[in-house]
Amino acid sequence: MCSSRCFGGTDFSPRWEHTCLPMKEIFVIKVLVVDDSAFVRRTLIGIIEKDKDMKVVATASNGEEAIAMAKQHDPDVITMDVEMPKVNGLQALEQIMKTNPCPVIMVSSLTKEGADVTLRALDLGALDFMPKLNSGSVADMQHLESELTPKLKALARRKAFMRLKFRSATGTTPTAAAATTAVRPAPKIGAGPAGPFDLVAIAVSTGGPPAVQKVLSALPANFPAPILIAQHMPAAFTGPFAVRLDGLCKLSVKEAEPAERVKAGHVYICPGGKHLRLENRGGVLTAVVTEEPKTALYKPSANVLMETVGLTLGRRGLGVTLTGMGNDGLEGSKVLKAKGGWAIAQNEASCVVYGMPKAIVDANLADEIVDINDMAATILAHFAGRV
Repeated sequence: MCSSRCFGGTDFSPRWEHTCLPMKEIFVIKVLVVDDSAFVRRTLIGIIEKDKDMKVVATASNGEEAIAMAKQHDPDVITMDVEMPKVNGLQALEQIMKTNPCPVIMVSSLTKEGADVTLRALDLGALDFMPKLNSGSVADMQHLESELTPKLKALARRKAFMRLKFRSATGTTPTAAAATTAVRPAPKIGAGPAGPFDLVAIAVSTGGPPAVQKVLSALPANFPAPILIAQHMPAAFTGPFAVRLDGLCKLSVKEAEPAERVKAGHVYICPGGKHLRLENRGGVLTAVVTEEPKTALYKPSANVLMETVGLTLGRRGLGVTLTGMGNDGLEGSKVLKAKGGWAIAQNEASCVVYGMPKAIVDANLADEIVDINDMAATILAHFAGRV
């Protein structure tokens, strides 16, 4: 029999919508918006609440208020400004991860300083970032809406994961870098690698910086092949990202130049807003930075990287697809596999967003499905006897 709430009665569970015949429950995502600008707060509220699956349950104009609102409202996801009075975004983020861990998207300026702060925030537990709104133009608003809404909905699903990651049974709080999933399924392993391999290509998006750091920091300085990376990231961020990794890893890491010979033990990160191609120029493997195709949805494009690795190296190319939204890399991986290359996908349990790897797995392209904590060891296994 129907509940009275279906006929206008009081609904004591505001996070759920109730209908009849049959009874259906729809989860509503609770969002906390944190920004010291009233204009930005109003703008974000307007965008978020256009989606029936999301509701802004509270706002805060500084980090101190954000900490209090996170405790009071237990949001499913938070948008967090960086520069705020009293307590800034990084300080608030660090405290929230200790007391009420949940997915956080940082709102950052597209500058070198903004990149440095954002990368620090990702170390502290933020899952992603978005550019600060520069104006109220129709184009800016449409771009922000197209980026923000799917990110909030995807990251909100990771709330339980965040609780597990930042809270232990004893009440201690592990760091983002040290936390791991409690139980990891054994990796799916193919019949046998195509190699030996001459190069590793990595495709990654949402949740990528900590994942890439985890993999690269576990590889030795004498790793016997170059590594090329297409990370969805703004142009102002890829340079600082490369510098940061270079200081943390034994490998040499740099932002790729327009055209350069790739070397073993070196990592080349595609500049934001461009694409990275692998070419054989007179017998020399060359990383080429290009603006083509200009029509690509993502810049850098994982499809461009994986496709050119397949066309250039065939069975000697190793492709790795890590956490990320969407399916960028799928078409390129089809080419890589058709040419005899080997494909590794990150497993669902360890992904921030299981989108890009899922596309590879669902298309039966993945030769191995591996937890991020095992990814470096898995890659190294394919170079056994050469390290």
